[in-house]
Amino acid sequence: MERLVFDRLVEHCRQEGLIGAGGKQRTDSTHVISAVRDLNRLELAGESVRAALEALAVAAPSWLGQAMPVIELELRYAARVDSWRLPTSKTKRDRLAEVYGQDALALLHAIHAPDAPVWLREIEAVQLLRRIFMQTYYVHTDARGREVVRKREAEVDGVPPGHLRLASPYDRDARWSAKGDELFWCGYKVHLTETCDDGTTGAAAATGADAQAPNLITDVTTTVSTAPDVTATAGIQQRLTERQVKPGEHYLDSGYPSAELVTAAAGEGITMITPLLADHSAQARAAEGFDKSAFRIDWTARQVRCPESRTSTGWYPVQQHGHDAIVIEFARADCSPCPSRRKCTTAARGNRMLTLRPRELHETVAAARAERKTDTWQAKYALRAGIEGTINQALDATGLRRARYRGLPKVSLQHAYSATAINVIRLDAHWTDQARRPRTSRLTRLAHQLAA
Repeated sequence: MERLVFDRLVEHCRQEGLIGAGGKQRTDSTHVISAVRDLNRLELAGESVRAALEALAVAAPSWLGQAMPVIELELRYAARVDSWRLPTSKTKRDRLAEVYGQDALALLHAIHAPDAPVWLREIEAVQLLRRIFMQTYYVHTDARGREVVRKREAEVDGVPPGHLRLASPYDRDARWSAKGDELFWCGYKVHLTETCDDGTTGAAAATGADAQAPNLITDVTTTVSTAPDVTATAGIQQRLTERQVKPGEHYLDSGYPSAELVTAAAGEGITMITPLLADHSAQARAAEGFDKSAFRIDWTARQVRCPESRTSTGWYPVQQHGHDAIVIEFARADCSPCPSRRKCTTAARGNRMLTLRPRELHETVAAARAERKTDTWQAKYALRAGIEGTINQALDATGLRRARYRGLPKVSLQHAYSATAINVIRLDAHWTDQARRPRTSRLTRLAHQLAA
């Protein structure tokens, strides 16, 4: 429902011949900062208790006054936890974390007591408190039978993976994520897809429309920040197909493809122009190592020949991480005396083993990696870089990178309207034939006025 306005504008542009199937489109993503405060683990533990108490004070004040020591709790939770300075001493901080945990456990026990109203457990702040408590604390029983609350330590107790770990008691979908060694953020990720035809393909070529038709956004997708780009690829292409604007060539960076996706897209008539990840095996990284490309595969005979003309002795179809694979083994008697053994393997057993994908996927990857090295492919792939300008325009015009709301559905709505606004701006410039005026400084404008 939140995509209705965006979808209708795309459909209108398709009917006007500005967008069509079979053309070129490109996709990229950028990070989105959530509309909540950044909290460390200690602040998160305390603020989750405060958020639950605030919600219960509104929803069930009478019950809260009878079930919990409100006057005592008010001293600790009247103000936001991040509004005052936390103790600098590790001992005091550990003690404060223990107090937050004890308060959370007492409140959860009261909410789940037999005489407590059942509907209290359905309050969102209460549900988030329970999840944050489980992710932050470990409860065990001591020798006297008492419940002891202890803060979880990653090395001892383990902590949930990033895609499950809550980052705020006010936004259940915001997650901490990282990109590279420098970018860390709490929030979401948005993927933009736009047309990038040159007039020789797609709608312009098919309908005879203006070859200078604007590049228009055809899909906008918002995901949690921890979702890899590759998980969005199939959904983007499926929505483009449903809107009847399926691209003939889809330009993406190396985060979006996999051998399975490239093969499946080709079966649907979409050529993915994207660099598949390189072979990162020890042999491929070595200057003189024998990587998979050095071996000749006979798929019919189910044998592999190595660079020293030795033939494999084992061909074993297996399942690895839920995917089909083939394990190839060479005889130890062939590998041990081989003069190229050090270039090929450092295995303790002394013989080389290979793991291959099924034939279609293996050949797809091999062909893509070989094509990527050509100058023709590099020049063609340069077209993808233009999507960076669209992301920058969306940042400048609509503040795309900062979420205005909390929760994935509302942030998705914001991004759908942002993409719609960018399309309207580009359509207005196209139909009114108004080129974008370059920015000038106030000093320059004043100088022009004085000169006139």
